[in-house]
Order: sequence, then structure tokens, then C-alpha cells
Amino acid sequence: MKRGQGKVDLCMSHESTARATLRETHRLVVKVGTHVVTNDESELALGRVANLVEGLANERKAGRDVVLVTSGAVGMGMRLLGLRQRPRSLGLRQACAAVGQGHLMAAYAEAFAKQGVIAAQVLLTQEDLGDRDRALCVRTTLMRLLELGAVPVLNENDSVSIRELVEFRRRSGGEPARAVFGDNDGLAARVSVTLDADLLVLLTNVDGLLTANPKTDASATRIPLLDLVDDVALGRADGVSSGGTGGMASKLEAARLATAEGTSVVIANGSAISVLAKILAGEDVGTLIPTPDRRRARLRYIAVASRKFGALVLNDGALRALEKGKASLLPVGVTNVDGSFDKGDVVEIRDGSGRVRGRGMVNYDADACRKLAGRQSEEIDAILGYRGYDALVTRDNLVMG
Repeated sequence: MKRGQGKVDLCMSHESTARATLRETHRLVVKVGTHVVTNDESELALGRVANLVEGLANERKAGRDVVLVTSGAVGMGMRLLGLRQRPRSLGLRQACAAVGQGHLMAAYAEAFAKQGVIAAQVLLTQEDLGDRDRALCVRTTLMRLLELGAVPVLNENDSVSIRELVEFRRRSGGEPARAVFGDNDGLAARVSVTLDADLLVLLTNVDGLLTANPKTDASATRIPLLDLVDDVALGRADGVSSGGTGGMASKLEAARLATAEGTSVVIANGSAISVLAKILAGEDVGTLIPTPDRRRARLRYIAVASRKFGALVLNDGALRALEKGKASLLPVGVTNVDGSFDKGDVVEIRDGSGRVRGRGMVNYDADACRKLAGRQSEEIDAILGYRGYDALVTRDNLVMG
């Protein structure tokens, strides 16, 4: 064996193992940049959009949850308003977004309809995901759409957002540029965290993170696997734009947020044929930034770091179902509710003797839980006048033992 060969083989094995896990993806968030969906930032690239939508529709039909976060509204608005240069003022960008959003969504709706899939427009601001109650409402809406078989198509609501749409802010002291979370890269990362997604795919017009800026270094090559988004990685992206308002640094900042919360990330070229199918098949496409355990961060928050606001007392049958590791906590299994809590708070799961058997993040506040205790999920509408979830605590927000 040649010197260093064992290390190379080990790295290749690590990458292969990391990519193999992508085949198990169930919930997928895909973000497409301006230069993927448009030509010259304004004219819709119909061929690329059709190929992208076909790939997303195929994954939806295969049983995966699929969410699309798209850029391009400002560019489309520019074209329709006859503007040749990207607006520098916030007000003019907002006006372009207001014009372009409807046309962009119409194009997606038509393309998905041709594939037999329903598309649903959702416009968000960063504040919608920064506030706990609003984030839970967003999650509920998106989860319902996914349950109904639709593909949510998300965009930052630039027409009303008060956040300046700037590309970077440079810190003092010559540090690498950092992305401002006023773009769709950051939005996609926050949506991925909100939905507890398995994978976030950031599609752009380059093949992934490169070893250097290709504009100044012709020997720059793609980095297939990046274990950690650190200052070295961000330094490689300094000044390297991948198009639109984000750039590569923005994508790495988004990847750092998503992977820290348990979602793996792939940065890849959205113009490549069947790029999503190849990524989900575990092929060597783009730059993979894996996370060790998708649910680790959320479950750690629930199990350890959170203040407990109350408790749900369960009957023996419900406890047995939860401890088998597959069931959500339905109202019928609850015998009593202790304490005062809001939806989204963490509560203890107790047995009839008062022993703590687990913890979970609740979908309803304490008063609603008391009204629902011991009742069937089908009765939620009649009891509360609305029905957010069938379960008081869903399986992915539950820690037992």
C-alpha cells in the first residue's frame, strides 16, 4: 500500500457512508437560486424550471415530503416593469417582487399541474420563523399541505419585508464576509429546521464549494464532502458569488444553521440533469455537509435544555405505544393535564403514579389539552372549533425514557 493510501481510502469510505444516508431522506427542502430559474436574472428559464419541477414531482410521487424555496421574483418583476439593472433601493426591489411573485408562482403552478401535482404558494418573512408561535403556525400549515400531497412553494415576502436585501456585511478587522439572513438561503435553512427536514438541497449555478475562487485560480476543484462549516470554509467562499442575492458564503452560513439543528445539506448545480435524483441516490454530486444525527439537536432540546411547563398523565396503553418508539401521543391516551403551558412548550410525560416517563413538545396549550383528554382525534374540531394536529405530541417531538 502506498503511503497515504489508507487515509485516502478511509476518507472515501466516510464520504460513501455519508452519501448513502441520503437515500433514506423522507422530508426534503430544495432551494433554487435566481440564476437557476432565470436567464440573466430576469427571463424565466423554462427548460430548467420544467426539469426541476419534474424532479420534485417524481420525489413527491415516490412518497417523499417535498418543499421548494425559490428565488426569482425580483428578477421577473424587473423584466415585466422594463428595468434593465437590478434595483439598488429597497422600495424598488419590493415593487419588483410584488409584480414578479404572482407570475413566478403561476409558472410553478402550471409546471407542477402538468406533472399531476398541486403547488401551494407560501410567502414568509424571517420574522415568521423567528417568533415561536408564528413558526408553529407555519409548521402546521406546511405539514397539512404535505399531508394533502401538495408541494409548498415558498419565497421570502420581499414586497413587505422591512429587512434590507443586502448580500453581505463585512465585519471589522478584515474577517471573511458573512451572509445576512435576508435571503432565501437563510429562509430555506430556517424552514428546514422548522420542519425537522432530513435534507436541505441548495441548488445554484456552480457545482458546489470549490477549493478556491475559480475566477482567480484555474486549478480550483469541487470539495465533495465538508464535515464542518468553519472559518476556513467560509474563507474559501469569500467574494465568490453563485448568483442572485446570496452567494456561496450565504449558502455556507445557511448550511451551518441547518446542520447544527440536525439537517444535512447538499450544495449542487441546479442546471445538472436529474440532479435531485442523483443526490438522493447517493451519487457524488455537489458538496455534502452531513449532520451526525438529524434529530439530535431537537431531541436534546426537548430532553435536557428546556424548562418543563407542565405534564400530561397517560394511561398504560398509551405509554406502551409511545415506548415502542413509533406512535404519537393522541388525546385518547391522556387521563390528566397538570400545569399551565402554551403550544410549543415542553411538558413531562407521566404515568398514573406520577413517575416521569418522557418529555415532549406539545401542539396545543394546557386548556385545549384538558378539553381533549380522553377524547378521539376525530372530535378535535367539534371540541375546539379547529384542528391543528391529530396528536397532542407528534412522534418527532417526543423523547421517552
